[in-house]
Amino acid sequence: MKIQMVDLKGQYLKIKEDVDAGIQECINNTAFINGPAVKEFQQDFEKYLGVKHVIPCANGTDALQIAMMALDLQPGDEIICPAFTYVATAEVIGLLGLKPVMVDVNEDTFDINLEGLEKYLTPNTKAIVPVHLYGQSANMEKILEFAEKHGLFVIEDNAQAIGSDYTFSDGAVKKTGTIGHIGCTSFFPSKNLGCYGDGGALMTNDDDLALKIRMIANHGQEKKYYHKVLGCNSRLDTIQAAVLKVKLKHLDEYSAARNRMADYYDKNLAGIAEIQIPKRAENSTHVFHQYTLRVKNGKRDELQKYLAGKNIPSMIYYPLPLYKQEAFLQYVEDGFSLPVTEQLCAEVISIPVHTEFDQEVVDVIVTEIKNYFN
Repeated sequence: MKIQMVDLKGQYLKIKEDVDAGIQECINNTAFINGPAVKEFQQDFEKYLGVKHVIPCANGTDALQIAMMALDLQPGDEIICPAFTYVATAEVIGLLGLKPVMVDVNEDTFDINLEGLEKYLTPNTKAIVPVHLYGQSANMEKILEFAEKHGLFVIEDNAQAIGSDYTFSDGAVKKTGTIGHIGCTSFFPSKNLGCYGDGGALMTNDDDLALKIRMIANHGQEKKYYHKVLGCNSRLDTIQAAVLKVKLKHLDEYSAARNRMADYYDKNLAGIAEIQIPKRAENSTHVFHQYTLRVKNGKRDELQKYLAGKNIPSMIYYPLPLYKQEAFLQYVEDGFSLPVTEQLCAEVISIPVHTEFDQEVVDVIVTEIKNYFN
């Protein structure tokens, strides 16, 4: 039995006819850059998200960079982001000459800690980048209140939570990525909505921001060969858009399948004292981009080694806080430490969760985890 973290082959086989037809159409019309499928996917995605503007781009990292460029942030401006996240979130901040200010996260839901926003706010703070980690939303209502109070931009890193719904205290529901000033996402193949290469997108309800984002992503031009601002070359190619157009129709189905797998894990692993199953935030649905356990008593690495010996894959997202990465040492003082982030880096382990639920596979995974702790 071959167990995979993500079963892209099995997923493809179920939609093969539609995907192959979409790719073949791109080849037939040879519109490989900005072909019809790009616009069609953009419109479909706008409708799905309930957002005015989706601007496709080359990848999720570009999306974050373009978002910050569109907000006219200046060198030295400070951007608050969680320390427990993928490198891209903070990487683009540094690349633009801005300062990443890394704050701690919540121990149970892994999202940015609101007390950290207050603690690290300075006159130079200009924006917050909440990350909807592992598949559920950060506490956007409180983040927006804080941002409005202090005149800050909010850029959502939604690479792991496409399809998740956030419910406000007044009952209003919005898709993650459409709540802040700009949302950013990735279509990396293993994402919940993934293409067959690189891809990304930005989302906004602001007409002026949308216009500027489109220009920046297209060499700073609104009209060909007339460049209003310094931009970059970042586009979603037509073949990837054709794939995404097909897969978007199945996104809610994929999320439901991931939840079935997560529910089964919850039911069968909750009784193990030395692990903690994922907490589901009350105001957010979870799309389980990752199913992430916390392993207590320093046994995480031993568990991973044991599972590998049983041919069960697992991943550690993330083993080292951003502020301890060599690339970011310049932004923090010696001895800087965030206790929850460091605890999570030592405890988290993600086990397979994907769209192709196989009872035999999940039974093997659950059995071996139980065997390890018994």
